[in-house]
Amino acid sequence: MKILLLCWRDSTHPQGGGSERYLERVGEYLAAHGHEVVYRTAGHTDAPRRSHRNGVRFSRSGGKYTVYPKALLGIVLGRLGIGTLGGLDVVVDTQNGIPFFARPVAGVPTVLLTHHRHKEQWPVAGRAMAKLGWFLESQVAPRVYRGAQYVTVSESSRADLLELGVRESDITIIHNGVDPVPEHIPRLEGNGATHLVTLSRLVPHKQIEHAMDTVAQLPGEVVLDVIGSGWWEEELRDYAQQRGITGRVRFHGQVTEDYKHALLDRATVHLMPSRKEGWGLAVMEAAQHGVPTIGYRTAGGLRDSIIDGGTGLLADSPAQLTQLTARLLADAPLTRRLGQAARQRAEGFSWEQTGTRFEELLTAVAAGATPPRQG
Repeated sequence: MKILLLCWRDSTHPQGGGSERYLERVGEYLAAHGHEVVYRTAGHTDAPRRSHRNGVRFSRSGGKYTVYPKALLGIVLGRLGIGTLGGLDVVVDTQNGIPFFARPVAGVPTVLLTHHRHKEQWPVAGRAMAKLGWFLESQVAPRVYRGAQYVTVSESSRADLLELGVRESDITIIHNGVDPVPEHIPRLEGNGATHLVTLSRLVPHKQIEHAMDTVAQLPGEVVLDVIGSGWWEEELRDYAQQRGITGRVRFHGQVTEDYKHALLDRATVHLMPSRKEGWGLAVMEAAQHGVPTIGYRTAGGLRDSIIDGGTGLLADSPAQLTQLTARLLADAPLTRRLGQAARQRAEGFSWEQTGTRFEELLTAVAAGATPPRQG
């Protein structure tokens, strides 16, 4: 099959994250199993207009907003035999807030991939854009994709789709995989401090400030390692200064895979105070090192990636986030038990499984058959 993957960013984008990695790993699996895969996304200064990586052909054009109409134009031209997007068998349209609305123009079966509802994130875009975005996501997209195949990544996200009027029979859950830990990672010294860690894009809805507040309230030498980058970084640095904890919060930015895993391995607890997650890939990456995660119960997918009291803990408020963190730091046996269970659970997830299930679904959709029930 020739498969078109539509996503507003790819993992090379400065603001790329877990949802982009999910789609890329799916694309890599499909390419490795003989399919022609094109990943259409926005252009940016860190990547060429066209490139190949791990069997996937990347086509980049447009910016934050123009990526959508340019991709649709490319599909239309492809149907006319112009450009690289012709001869498609199936399209995966990723809804990061809003989809590309490829279904009406693709001329082939189109699957809608959505990691989570974005109602909680839209206010960051400004009042007018937030109102338009939520209208498109909650009112227009469910009508355009009525009866189409949906894919999401957790039970919580499935529940969100049901609230938007999507039929349960149209939704399939295909969980995230997780990359293996690099064979060799450096061993980092703790320098006598207890290390907490947060692995995240630095954007407002990730609420890294709550992790910083937690550190500010903990006694002793407790350090927060912040892994990731994003346009909110300067505001976070200013916030650390306002709280008087600049020496206890370390911004590492985008790091290599081996150093990321070294930072995770050194940590005692992983904090994920995000307002909304579809799943929480970072939860599993921390779990690979036996590090439990504390996140918010209201964050959606964290209720699925974290087994409360089993592989981590769920908080109901910022104050409880701090209380639960203090509890784990004071109770080494509990932290160890949660971490061991988290590690064991993480071993059950792989991109091989994710790719296999996605291939089965796309093969059925392209053939006009009913996809196998999964998730």
